[in-house]
Amino acid sequence: MKHLLVFMLLASGASFGQSSGKVWTELGVTGGITKDLDWGLEFSSRYGSNGLETFFPQATFKYKVTKWFRPSIDYRFIGDKQQAGYFDYSHRINLNADFKYTLDRLTMKSRIRYQYSFDRLVASESYDPEFDQAIRGKLAFSYDINDFFLTPEVSGELFYNPMFGPYGQQINKLRLFAGVSFDLNNAHSVSVGYMYDTKINLPKPGTRHILNLSYSYEIGAKKDKKKKK
Repeated sequence: MKHLLVFMLLASGASFGQSSGKVWTELGVTGGITKDLDWGLEFSSRYGSNGLETFFPQATFKYKVTKWFRPSIDYRFIGDKQQAGYFDYSHRINLNADFKYTLDRLTMKSRIRYQYSFDRLVASESYDPEFDQAIRGKLAFSYDINDFFLTPEVSGELFYNPMFGPYGQQINKLRLFAGVSFDLNNAHSVSVGYMYDTKINLPKPGTRHILNLSYSYEIGAKKDKKKKK
């Protein structure tokens, strides 16, 4: 844990590419199929200086194995704007292993994800962690402040390229996030935060400063139900 946090801090200061500002939005709805099996639908939009740059609807199935372990699978259809102005479309499958541990009011979550993309119409000039194969490790913390309507959250995520090649077999992207979620005590979930996103060990590193806005609705949730951490 200590070595991972130190690496994140060092990598965050080692970006030499261009910087840009983005706004990412997420709208979602979730529900239950059985006691242990949940489904989710989500639509995400990513905006930059040229307006809408990326969008993707996503379908998710998540299974509760134990109180602390939930594997899931996502299917994502991606539209990504190219420099010429048209959108390139592709598909992606995410295989996720989610872990959760709560100690009093502190909640720690971790996720290991393998993403596999296919059917891209336009061949990429170089490896892109967003749209090609990657193994991702994420660690997140949140703290439930007593009698306060905001819950602070922080997280860090590393992307690893598992493929052989000039830029393969190494870590190539870092994401750091800090934000808050609103304790609405009902079926609605709202969060807002800042994300630092940078490529590393790649020819064109590039850094993005992102405002992230998220809203989801849980079908069947009780009105007095406390928002899940």
